[in-house]
Amino acid sequence: MTDLSEEAKHIEKLYEFGERLNESKDKSQDYQGIIDAAKSSIKTKQLAAQLIPRFFKFFPDQSGPALERHLDLLEEEDLGVRVQAIRGLPLFCKDTPEYVPKIVYILVQLLAAEDFVERDAVHKAIMSLLRQDVKASLTTLFGRIANVDEPSTDELIREKILSFIRDKVFPAKAELLKPQEEMERHITDLIKKSLEDVTGAEFRMFMDFLKSLSLFGDKAPPERMKELVGLIEAQADLDAQFTKYMPGRKTGDEMNFTYVECLLYAFHHLAHKAPNATNSLCGYKIVTGQPSDRLGEDFTEHYKEFIERLNVVEELTRATMKKLTQGMAEHNKAMASAKTEDEKNTVKTQKQNATSGLRTCNNILAMTKPLHSKTPSFIGDKSITLSWKEATKASAPAATNVPG
Repeated sequence: MTDLSEEAKHIEKLYEFGERLNESKDKSQDYQGIIDAAKSSIKTKQLAAQLIPRFFKFFPDQSGPALERHLDLLEEEDLGVRVQAIRGLPLFCKDTPEYVPKIVYILVQLLAAEDFVERDAVHKAIMSLLRQDVKASLTTLFGRIANVDEPSTDELIREKILSFIRDKVFPAKAELLKPQEEMERHITDLIKKSLEDVTGAEFRMFMDFLKSLSLFGDKAPPERMKELVGLIEAQADLDAQFTKYMPGRKTGDEMNFTYVECLLYAFHHLAHKAPNATNSLCGYKIVTGQPSDRLGEDFTEHYKEFIERLNVVEELTRATMKKLTQGMAEHNKAMASAKTEDEKNTVKTQKQNATSGLRTCNNILAMTKPLHSKTPSFIGDKSITLSWKEATKASAPAATNVPG
């Protein structure tokens, strides 16, 4: 442990270095003294964390050792030293803006900090840099999401970056995105790159944000809306096999009933608006008098395959409904015999999942039934209440995966 009188000497020396630097900015030996002092006691390190970035701009020849010593302070065991070092990071860029990408990159690594005070300091430091140079800061943040700058980006760090963007950056768009048109275009381009590898929830988050920009607002030209539609099409992977979720025969593999419900709903919704498009897709013969009817072409095989898939889906769905119904009776017995609150809650959750699964199955059968005719009827938006819309009132929806 450092002797108190010795520590006082170190601190006094640091203040002396600082005062002399304030008077004359060309004394590199004094700055080096501050850098060297960052190795001593906790209080000395805290003070050095303030002074190193404060005088950084005046000693470019010592920038490497100065920044390296400051980064060492970020790894100190003492929380107070780490927090002070984090708070000092934006100061490196105050008069040397070329350091913004590097400092943001460093701060991103600290987003996973477990201590709240430390994490809050990281958030405030990044926001400070965003206000200083929003373009460079956003580019670095999104670069880490898209794995452009660092292919081995840790998944936890990626998650923390996304949370920070959602909770801190997006709500401050009016303040940060200036000049508006230029920066809205910049962040749109960054988001486009990020959409190459995102989850469904992440995609919705980004799309909701893009739709909130004036760039894509009510007064935006039609090509802007086409731009958004293009992003959705790319994410939907329309070139992929369309009904892979609707097996052509029983294979013993699992079928995700929630996916099938979504697929059938989307199919009905779109076909209701453009019914003749299903002629070439499913082998139907719907006459609208337009060339797109393609009635002169033979799509018999398409029809046979589509009906076969519908039959398999219906067979699997009915079998699943039977299992779920039997399970409901077992759940009722289990609830009657449950003794603890935990046991009751477990059975309650099982019953809710079974109920949700039955709603999904009923919807599937309601949507496959009208598709067997060669000139089927397609339901509109309001004819089916999707299972998870009902379920959200009581509990979160659960996908039903039952072996075929």
